[in-house]
Amino acid sequence: METIARADLIELLQEEHGFSRQQATLFLEEMFELFVQTLEQGEPLKISGFGTFAVRDKATRLGRNPLTGQEAVISARRVPFFRPSRLLRESVNGKKRVQGTQP
Repeated sequence: METIARADLIELLQEEHGFSRQQATLFLEEMFELFVQTLEQGEPLKISGFGTFAVRDKATRLGRNPLTGQEAVISARRVPFFRPSRLLRESVNGKKRVQGTQP
């Protein structure tokens, strides 16, 4: 399974949509920055037909070091997560292709 890197996304924008390398890079960076800013504010980011990015608050809890077995306090934190849409789940499971994607 091949991982798609940021450079691959930039190349795809160039090839599929005629963006220059600079335009594709700027577009992608602006999109990622919008995602980050929205999540930093605690707001969910919903992309219709794709899914929702959001942040969960995790409380302080007692954990255990798997190597030593020693207990340790795990501090409270915010964790980003992604909830795929029904259409994306169906597409991944081969039931339906999401509109606008290639086979």
